[in-house]
Amino acid sequence: MPGITYVRGDATAPSVKGVKIIAHVCNDIGGWGKGFVLAVSRRWPEPEAAYRAWHRDRASNDFALGAVQVVRVERYVLVANMIGQRGTRTGSKGAPVRYEAIDTALARLAGHARALGASVHMPRIGCGLAGGTWPRVEPLIDRRLAGQGISVTVYDHGD
Repeated sequence: MPGITYVRGDATAPSVKGVKIIAHVCNDIGGWGKGFVLAVSRRWPEPEAAYRAWHRDRASNDFALGAVQVVRVERYVLVANMIGQRGTRTGSKGAPVRYEAIDTALARLAGHARALGASVHMPRIGCGLAGGTWPRVEPLIDRRLAGQGISVTVYDHGD
């Protein structure tokens, strides 16, 4: 049973062979412009454009906490926009992370990964601007992905 592999590097540039899904957490208010999404947008315009259209047309689609949008950006690379935070951090309000939504999104992501025979690559999702903690997120990834036989690599940025 594969576990989670931890590496230092850029989650937008996985170096393994085969189909790869780069997963990250988005907010539920249509905001895209801080955190990991900046690295995604530097490499590919499609995930941001798809996310903004998904949010704009939310009255007629599944855009909500726990939803997943998978966007192909290269022949063997896809990006999973996962709605796992309520709003953004402002003032003294609590962290916007929603662990239940991340759990639901990861379960949906597992279906995509299995169907494509893909490995999953991500930063420490939900733990940056979303304000979550890795001890709460890691078990979700382990149960929903790694524990289901899906290869998962988590990237810590740096040299």
